Amino acid sequence: MSVQYGAISWNRQKKVYDVTVLSLLALYLGSFVGLGAWLHPSATAETLLIRALGTAAFLLLHVVLCIGPLSRLDRRFLPLLYNRRHLGVTTFLLGLAHGGFALFQFHALGNVNPLVSLFVSNPRYGSVADFPFQALGFFALIILFLMAATSHDFWLRNLSAPMWKRLHMLVYVAYALLVAHVTLGALQSETSPVLASALILGVATVLSLHLAAAFREKRIDQARRQAVDEGFVEVCKVDRIAEKCATIVSLSGERVAVFRYDGRVSAISNACQHQNGPLGEGRIIDGCVTCPWHGYQYQPESGAAPPPFKEKVPTFQVKVVEGAVFVHPRPNPLGTHVQPAEIESSQGRRREAQSR
Repeated sequence: MSVQYGAISWNRQKKVYDVTVLSLLALYLGSFVGLGAWLHPSATAETLLIRALGTAAFLLLHVVLCIGPLSRLDRRFLPLLYNRRHLGVTTFLLGLAHGGFALFQFHALGNVNPLVSLFVSNPRYGSVADFPFQALGFFALIILFLMAATSHDFWLRNLSAPMWKRLHMLVYVAYALLVAHVTLGALQSETSPVLASALILGVATVLSLHLAAAFREKRIDQARRQAVDEGFVEVCKVDRIAEKCATIVSLSGERVAVFRYDGRVSAISNACQHQNGPLGEGRIIDGCVTCPWHGYQYQPESGAAPPPFKEKVPTFQVKVVEGAVFVHPRPNPLGTHVQPAEIESSQGRRREAQSR
């Protein structure tokens, strides 16, 4: 491993990310223990710490599970996705600390091995009120350990992407185990409705975000299939086209210039009517595609030169689906006006590009 893989280098973004996460966790743990000691003076420090670590891990797991669908619904959440592994490892470490303190406090003071005691001290698996919920947390922690241990790209490459993905999809099994762990454990003795309400809200949030992202992906897939069924051809990603410039593609023997400008995309023939100059190598100046050879101009929506000039070039139908540009290979008659395709979340994309 050391020959092929070096230590991960923390750039400034990662350092800020990690410092922010650790600071928020320290604030949460300190506030939880302090407030708990004030509200429950009889509670021991060990009990408060166990609860603080457990709730922090469970809360952070909700954040981890929400980042994926949030990033699909809004690209502004992508910076959280880039470093989500850090949150996953932190979740495991919090869970490990929670489990370690709980194992010591409840199972380490007898004559039986603590791990053995965890499974044999309470055999009432058929009871809801007395179910041995700690075992559920143990199995969830094993899954989180496997995910944290394989979070490095070394494992992604050597396990293969499909196998790595299947392993890390077990996070949903761990989540279900932890929901059961809390429901059959803390909720059985909790008299305040706050914990139950928070648990219901957390589960509802995770489920609703995943459903919303799934429906959005379904709509995108349908739009792609519809574009293909209508004869459109995917030519490039929007991000490949510089602002007020074009990319040149060949469709059915015709060279087409696909321009991006002001949050829109239009496509016209690449051949200037003057001397067949390459319009796709020009720029949009004053709202018109300007040929780099002799400055002839054409409106990107209609392919017509601005008055009083009479030159016209063919236009092409364009669609943009989730950042992918689709162009119909059949040219329209000279001067046909075509509504430009709108780029989804163009302002969000520009902000993301500026922040890089």
